Amino acid sequence: MFCDIVAGSVPAFKVIDSPDGVGFLDVRPVFKGHVLVVPRAHVVTLPSLPLTDLPGYFNLVQRVTAAVPEALGAQGTFVANNNIVSQSVAHLHFHVVPRTKGDGLRGFFWPRHKYASDDEARDYASRIAAKLG
Repeated sequence: MFCDIVAGSVPAFKVIDSPDGVGFLDVRPVFKGHVLVVPRAHVVTLPSLPLTDLPGYFNLVQRVTAAVPEALGAQGTFVANNNIVSQSVAHLHFHVVPRTKGDGLRGFFWPRHKYASDDEARDYASRIAAKLG
């Protein structure tokens, strides 16, 4: 499924589309503005990512991590990756979740907060995309 988003054949609320990967809103966000960052190449786990792709991909994760709080007024982010266990899609992806003190996120219990509409999701995506240039 993520390969189809990267290829543009499946719609997504993209925040960035670069040679190093794609960032798009999670359809089941922990908090609104929760972004998934995937490498362009199909690899399942972080150890499978070619070393030559690592700097560009992690730069992309870093850029999204910086943009999310700026765009959404969050105080910080939670950045996470699952390898096989709890990995709901077999394509490497990092979660960049906006965080605010007192937001209720505890440990690895991830409550989900849905967007009210596609327009609301589009608004979140465009705000983050604007910070990414």
